[in-house]
Amino acid sequence: MRKLIIAIDGPVGSGKSTLARRVAELMGYVYVDTGAMYRAVALKAIRRGLSLDADEELVALARDTRIDLRMQDGAQRVFLDDEDVTAAIRTPEMSQAASKIAVVAGVREVLVAEQRRAGEHGGVVMEGRDIGSVVFPNAELKIFLTASAEVRAQRRWREHNQKGETADLAQTLAEVHERDRRDSGRASSPLVRTADAVVVDSTAMEPEEAARLAVMLAREQEEVLSSVRKD
Repeated sequence: MRKLIIAIDGPVGSGKSTLARRVAELMGYVYVDTGAMYRAVALKAIRRGLSLDADEELVALARDTRIDLRMQDGAQRVFLDDEDVTAAIRTPEMSQAASKIAVVAGVREVLVAEQRRAGEHGGVVMEGRDIGSVVFPNAELKIFLTASAEVRAQRRWREHNQKGETADLAQTLAEVHERDRRDSGRASSPLVRTADAVVVDSTAMEPEEAARLAVMLAREQEEVLSSVRKD
């Protein structure tokens, strides 16, 4: 039985990464964190002192960058040009920077090509903003994960506090609204819910509940595809 390509899209703070990791674990699939790729390029740009508005320089930088997602001790690690930057890219600064370079069409072209190569044979759970609409428009299962802006802001605020980072809830909510505006309004690959995506609202859902629902949807799709092939 061919393994599926599972595409999970949704706004910031909806729980995409948590859901994708858990679904991949439950199904024995590979989890591909596309957001980490943009964060890694953002980190490299900032280290080089590049302006996040310098489109041509950012595209050249992305082409000259190697990003590897590796499993080590049961956890995914992100390597930027062979340097482990897993912790360095998980800061509010990198989150905002990544959302800015993600609007650069040339950068997206470079990283989308990498994402397609990573998932072309199936057996992957990939999450981001445009996986079902651009990267894999023919994915066998598309999930659009959402939640209220207030709940998403609370989640990110708790994450920052758990890491020992100073964060203000009101400011975090403002940043969520700004990210929503930027992601939905960008000219290149805006955040959209495709017509064939299953909407999962995680506002009142526990992560494990959302994961079990996604796995159920995946198993159902596997059965459908299996029946079609037999016919």
